[in-house]
Amino acid sequence: MNLYLLTQNQNIGYDTYDSMVVAAETEEEARLIHPNQWSDNAWGKTLSFLKDWADTPDQVTVELLGVAVEGMESGVVISSFNAG
Repeated sequence: MNLYLLTQNQNIGYDTYDSMVVAAETEEEARLIHPNQWSDNAWGKTLSFLKDWADTPDQVTVELLGVAVEGMESGVVISSFNAG
């Protein structure tokens, strides 16, 4: 399991996520994690007026940070949300 920094600059401003750190096995898996993964506006479910992250996974930049601690589950570790 690895730790990745994900960033996006597709949707910026208030009520958007600009970045997050995730735990995932691969870069491809990391890219598919949405910062709002437990809500109704995650990938494939985004309402047209809710643009809180990149529109598609290919608009997300992924950077390997390092190896996660043993036993860590995949998903969001921390995210940066610009509330407004």
